[in-house]
Order: sequence, then structure tokens, then C-alpha cells
Amino acid sequence: MPELDGFALVQELRKRPQFEGATIMMLTSAGQSGDAARCRELGISAYLMKPVRQADLLKAICTALRTAPEENAAPLVTRHSLREDQRKSRVLLAEDNAVNQKIAMRMLEKRGYQVTVVDNGLQAVEASASQDFDAILMDVQMPEMDGYEATAAIRAREYGTENHVRIIAMTAHALKGDEQQCLAAGMDGYLSKPVRPFELYAAIERQTQSPSDRLIAPAGDDQVVRT
Repeated sequence: MPELDGFALVQELRKRPQFEGATIMMLTSAGQSGDAARCRELGISAYLMKPVRQADLLKAICTALRTAPEENAAPLVTRHSLREDQRKSRVLLAEDNAVNQKIAMRMLEKRGYQVTVVDNGLQAVEASASQDFDAILMDVQMPEMDGYEATAAIRAREYGTENHVRIIAMTAHALKGDEQQCLAAGMDGYLSKPVRPFELYAAIERQTQSPSDRLIAPAGDDQVVRT
């Protein structure tokens, strides 16, 4: 910016008591060597290169706000760190409809999630016992074992331990009271079909990272998980 650049502005803000503890993010169109070190020195929480995608900007804000200002050792939030964090998330998709499997898997992989797909609740129980997942997308109506039974089995296995995998229900033909029924059954979240990308990403983010995380679907990504 003319007259006073971003770093100089941050230095001035840090001198003023009304900005004490404020979370500050830096956006730049021309990064320079040493910028990251200067961000850490000034307590800047995030450093992003322009142009910034909506999803990256919102994700960076949510991540930065979860970090207490006094945590100076916290890593600087960058576009690279956002991608790395998302790639660490493992999702189990329990869905018996082959078309929905492909669509949901494409959505999730596009966002960087590692996805394992199973066809029914029994397979979901077995997969969650042998692997660690950050979240399970659980279709409610499935053969062999439905979503409610699968959730009950998983919660029974977790009983008495500190483990608690996040389970998000997905149901077609949603009726009044379905969400409360899913939560009462031990699920953590609820999605009614058709499920659109924004809703899917936001549901996972709310459960795995922060209640305030709500990601924006990529432009043109309008496929939906239906029945």
C-alpha cells in the first residue's frame, strides 16, 4: 500500500492497546524473501498470496482465529499449510448407491481428503475398527446393517475409551425429527439428500476442525449426492 505498507501498519497496530490480541493476516501479490520471518516477528497469523480463492481465505481466517494470540510458536498459516492440513483428513464413506459413491468420492478427493468407500453399515463397522478416520459419512438406509445399527456398534466399541470418531448421517426423504433421531443415535452431524458440495465440506469441517469452519464449494462443482 502507498505511504504505509502492511508490515509498517502492523507495527503501528501493535503499539495501540485497542488492538491488543487482534488476529492479523497478511495478503500480498508479491512475496519477498524474509516475509515469513517478519510475519512471525510481528505476530501475524497468516500470510497468503493473491489472488486468494474464497475457500482458502475463509479456511485461513478460521484457522487463524483458533490460534490464541499469545501462541507465538504456532505455525504461520499459508496456502501450503492449508493444503497440507486438509490432506491429513481421512474420511470413510458408507453408501450403498454406486452413483452416489462416485459423486461423493469425487467431491471429497477434489478437496484433498483421503477417502475409503464401503457399501453397507457392517463394512463401515469393520473398516472403522481396522483404520483410523477423522469422519464417517454414514448413509442411514443401507443393506446388511443400516446407519443407526452401525453407529450403535461403533459407539459400543468406543465405550470406556477416549476414542470418538465423528459420524455424519446422510439420509434421503428427510422427515421432521430425523436430525434429532440421528443425534440421539450417537451421530454428530446430519445431512439431508440431495447433498451439495458446500454442505458436504462444511459438515465435515464443523466436525473435524472447528464449529466455525464453513468452506466454499469450487465454482462449477454442482454435482449432488441424491438418494
